[in-house]
Amino acid sequence: MSNKIYTVQDIATIVAVASELIDPSAIVYTLAYDSRKITDAKHALFFALPGRRDGHQYVQEAYRAGVRNFVVRPEAVNITDYLNCNWLFAQDTLHALQQLATYHRKQFAYPVIAITGSNGKTIVKEWLYQLLSPEYHIVRSPKSYNSQLGVPLSLWQMDGQHNLAIIEAGISKVGEMEAIERMVKPTIGILTNIGHAHDDGFASTKEKTIEKLKLFKDADKIVYNPIYVDSAIEVPGRHHFTWRIGKGAQLEVTASLKENGSQYVLEATYLQQSYVLTVPFVDKASIENLVCCWALMLAIGYEAMVIVDRVKRLLPVSMRLELKKGINNNSIIDDSYSNDLSSLLIALDFLKQQQQHSRKMLILSDLPTVGQNQTALYTKVASMLEGKGLDRLIGVGKHLRQNAALFRMDTQFFDTTEQLLTNIPKLEIRDSTILIKGSRVFGFENISKALTLQTHETTLEINLNALEHNLNVYKSLLQQGTKLMVMVKAFSYGSGSFEIANLLQFNKVDYLTVAYADEGIALRKSGITLPIVVMSPGEDTFEQMIEYRLEPEIYSFSELEAFISKLPSEKMEAYPIHIKVDTGMHRLGFEPDDVDRLLAKLKRTDKIVVKSVFSHLAASGIREHDNFTSEQIRLFDVFTQDLTRGLGYHFIRHIANTSAISRFPQAQFDMVRLGIGLYGVSADEYRSLPLQSVTRLRTGITQVKYIKAGDTVGYNRNGRLSGDGTIATVKIGYADGYSRRFGNGVGKMLIKGMLVPTVGDICMDMCMLDVTGIDVREGEEVLVMGEELSPETLAKAIGTIPYEILTSISQRVRRIYYFE
Repeated sequence: MSNKIYTVQDIATIVAVASELIDPSAIVYTLAYDSRKITDAKHALFFALPGRRDGHQYVQEAYRAGVRNFVVRPEAVNITDYLNCNWLFAQDTLHALQQLATYHRKQFAYPVIAITGSNGKTIVKEWLYQLLSPEYHIVRSPKSYNSQLGVPLSLWQMDGQHNLAIIEAGISKVGEMEAIERMVKPTIGILTNIGHAHDDGFASTKEKTIEKLKLFKDADKIVYNPIYVDSAIEVPGRHHFTWRIGKGAQLEVTASLKENGSQYVLEATYLQQSYVLTVPFVDKASIENLVCCWALMLAIGYEAMVIVDRVKRLLPVSMRLELKKGINNNSIIDDSYSNDLSSLLIALDFLKQQQQHSRKMLILSDLPTVGQNQTALYTKVASMLEGKGLDRLIGVGKHLRQNAALFRMDTQFFDTTEQLLTNIPKLEIRDSTILIKGSRVFGFENISKALTLQTHETTLEINLNALEHNLNVYKSLLQQGTKLMVMVKAFSYGSGSFEIANLLQFNKVDYLTVAYADEGIALRKSGITLPIVVMSPGEDTFEQMIEYRLEPEIYSFSELEAFISKLPSEKMEAYPIHIKVDTGMHRLGFEPDDVDRLLAKLKRTDKIVVKSVFSHLAASGIREHDNFTSEQIRLFDVFTQDLTRGLGYHFIRHIANTSAISRFPQAQFDMVRLGIGLYGVSADEYRSLPLQSVTRLRTGITQVKYIKAGDTVGYNRNGRLSGDGTIATVKIGYADGYSRRFGNGVGKMLIKGMLVPTVGDICMDMCMLDVTGIDVREGEEVLVMGEELSPETLAKAIGTIPYEILTSISQRVRRIYYFE
């Protein structure tokens, strides 16, 4: 949000575009680009942006949400369809947004710190926010808003109440940084590091470095580690400040791990003075990010001892918003690490996306008000809450209580977190989706703990950002107009139910598919309105399916007749069904030769309509069977063409599964079915897609034992060490889905970055690991599956497939869904 007042006429002049304005004096406060995330519609300006989904397709949705100011491409929208709107016309709407951001940035003379690099940008930004806040009122990029779109949205937040901006900038290919540099015009620049992220967008590491440094073309000071910059590269900027873990920089740091393994000792030399600092971070990335912050503070004139004092009090930054199961049938969205307008808006959008409960609640703390007008700030907060579907607000802090009259919903206010915790039993918080959003000083993690259902300590973490990324990877492979069906059967491949379906519904997939009717009913009860196909319906579930508007797969004549017989006799709209034809899988389906008989049955009734016809490819991911796959596709094409002619109407045709989406584009027809690829597991080995790992299974150490040579471990005395050693018992067993086949050294887990083997048989609720030579303690985290131990790796170890690994994870294992 900006507190500088712009009219629509002002913006038309700034971006130099043609316009058709019905109300030139209309005020614009917010910039919108996503019709699903409209805030303060009356004062929003909607940019119809280009991309995988053309923003012009969503002008109507934005209009329905109350938006009346638009930036569109000429002739892309029939403006006569919309009453009382202001229209700005731009051939490149993203460029228009960036022009507006460039102008807005120039209105403020205070310093702007720009951060770029391959990794660590967000952490460095958040730590600098902590370190510099005593002197500065800081505006910063929300979360990881660092793209061609994210940067202008970040800059739009700048206003006269701030006196420092910290802006992230990320690029993925050559030519992107010039536009960001024109917008940001940083006075101070930070290069965190150069790694392998987005390597495919650059010819070399040198080229990537040169592109990133373009951000600092006119900057006064540049802070960087010289090991990441080739000596042949000319670093821009008038003054340079270098840091390094090692020798060869202005700030030289030696980092050593303390004996307890939980802290690092940093010994630094700067201007021939020595400093020692102990910090509670033990990973290399955190140490580098911390030293980078240290260097920036020195570069802008902070005294060394002030920095040492603040750095040792740095708090870890949790950039994730977590969705967890709560007590009393609640869903908890835990975003309690920080609280400002930008992150609050992002969290409210996530809350609005959730459909599993009809009631939505926000537990909110006071926001930081240093240098801000309190009434103006909370007026903005109240405006943001409008239209987000909130039923109830619980506020914590004196400022919220003082501004209680601004909030038009059911409210309760408490001065302190402790008062709220004491009163939780009296508040009757149940059957709701609850967003917990609080500044760190309020200790809202205690509220989260009080409201979260305490279950099995072993946890499966599901990265919703990665899942959304994978979805978009496959969408990018689709031909124009091809629909997308997503498989959410088997508890969404072990990842969850409504949690995954909500995200897919929000991202506007066309169909969901489950195996059994009860899975579909659970989704309907959780607010999922997308069409849902049931692959194995069962005659005894037909009546419930009709009640919940679930659409059956029909694969035999007996099933077809049984379903028709269950439909009401009174006149109703034709019920959608999905016909399956067997083209070679030989599992379920009508035979290709059944087409005439099937036509006769279908034309005999008006109770049903064929919504789609599909088949199942048997080996689309295996190259040696490509001829067989091609023949399946041919048979399917012939069958569906014959059926179309006979029925006299068109239906959706689909045969391509995850592998075929990429390997057989000619088989996309009208729709494709996405399965395990959504969860980051490649379905074939012949095309490398940029998929991200979605799931992370972790557990903890229950006990550590010293074992003498010759002793046995576990049931049946099958576990033995080669000599004296140490074992750690961890809280996962075959009842959690960790197969007994992983026993006796076949399975491995990750502790402190080191792979350790299992010892002995896998028990029902636990198993043992050989941790000889590693300093481990009770309660320490153990990684069972994740990016370093992928489902493919685990599957290969026990001779199975990733599908089994994922779907075997027991529902007693707690799921945490997070969004970064």
